[in-house]
Amino acid sequence: MATTTLAKTALPVLPQTSAAPQPPKPGPALDYELLLDCVHCGLCTASCPTYVETANEADSPRGRIYLMRNVIDGTLPLDADVQRHLDLCLNCRACETACPSGVQYGKLIEPFRVYMDQLEPGRQVATLNALQRFLLFHVFPYRWRNRLTLAPARLLQWTGLDWLAEKTGLMNLVPSSLRAMKQMLPNLQPHYGYLPEILEPIGPKRARVALFLGCVADALYPETNYATAKVLQANGCEVWIPRQQACCGALHYHAAQEEPARAFARQNCEAFAATDPAQFQTLDAIVTNAAGCGCQLKDYAHILHATPQAEAAARFQSKVRDISEFLMELEPIAPQHPLPVRATYHDACHLRHAQQIFQQPRQLLKMIPGLELVPLPESELCCGAAGSYNLTQPEMADRLGRRKTSHIAATGARALFTGNVGCLMQITRHLKAVDPGIWCAHPVDALWASYSGERPPPLRQ
Repeated sequence: MATTTLAKTALPVLPQTSAAPQPPKPGPALDYELLLDCVHCGLCTASCPTYVETANEADSPRGRIYLMRNVIDGTLPLDADVQRHLDLCLNCRACETACPSGVQYGKLIEPFRVYMDQLEPGRQVATLNALQRFLLFHVFPYRWRNRLTLAPARLLQWTGLDWLAEKTGLMNLVPSSLRAMKQMLPNLQPHYGYLPEILEPIGPKRARVALFLGCVADALYPETNYATAKVLQANGCEVWIPRQQACCGALHYHAAQEEPARAFARQNCEAFAATDPAQFQTLDAIVTNAAGCGCQLKDYAHILHATPQAEAAARFQSKVRDISEFLMELEPIAPQHPLPVRATYHDACHLRHAQQIFQQPRQLLKMIPGLELVPLPESELCCGAAGSYNLTQPEMADRLGRRKTSHIAATGARALFTGNVGCLMQITRHLKAVDPGIWCAHPVDALWASYSGERPPPLRQ
């Protein structure tokens, strides 16, 4: 048995000494004391998607912490086997929710992955081909590039040529990597085009907020950004949409490319006026509707620590709110139009585990007249999207996607709601093989339908 194969075996408990050994230099830029917070109790294992699938201790949070600590201590080589177990982690942070000791797992795995990338530059995306890497880093983080790139796909869907290409087998002539990415595309709705920089509140003004549009989400689900803006207006918010805002930086950050992620963070701090305390003070919140973006935006103080922008980043971070979190703090106006549908809700990992937001989206959905919300088994377990994970680790992502959609189908729901663009893409893709008639959308889409009375296309039949 290999040194790092810990499948179905108990982990030896490392001694907890007062004089903690120090990591060798150079090494991963993490706080070694955070490793010692883990007492190897194993309560995290049942919440870990990869461990649930493989039953391999090295694919569990405590197993990975054990591996990282031994590598740092010099008692275990950072070989391909160790790297494989660490790469398979989704960084969904479900272990943090489950951990009674408060282990900050995200602050361990992220810097350790950066360290591995420093030893072998580009290894985080080594499984991707040149086109996928180009799209991931030079198209996806930019709203307009996304919109231009998706224009042919919108045209194919609108004309029906997309369906024809599938039926005639023409798609088999397309490289498999592009076919896989094409399968992730939802039914693309018409883009709203431009929203005014300032949207006035409907009724008495209750708050002034800035809306973070995102990049991939704005191109793939423009109706959700539109619905978010309109719901905020309906709740008495003046909505400011800064023109110079950029990607949150998560795609680069999770691929161990820290400097581009910091550049995006600096640009957003400037765009949202966090560098001007007097102007920034007039904002009540920076609202986002994507869990992955929200988690990244709420981590700007850490990303820009020890830089000249650290103070602005802390100000920026303090006002970031998910749309469901903000609305429940504001006490939303009750929607009036019925939406008769049996629905269920999937917890996006970076909403449920990284931000601890889980009741608010459900509370909003339960406000909608006629909507029946039923529980989803394993709602808190990752669907396999995890940013670019479904591109870099397609086999495990597929396993988790199939597991998630089988649970959704079992509920009998005709609508699935979740608060993250990656989850929507992943679940929609796998539901096509199970029940393509299920409406997959963000909770704010349902909320706007109930405010406006405009029933969404999947429920018009």
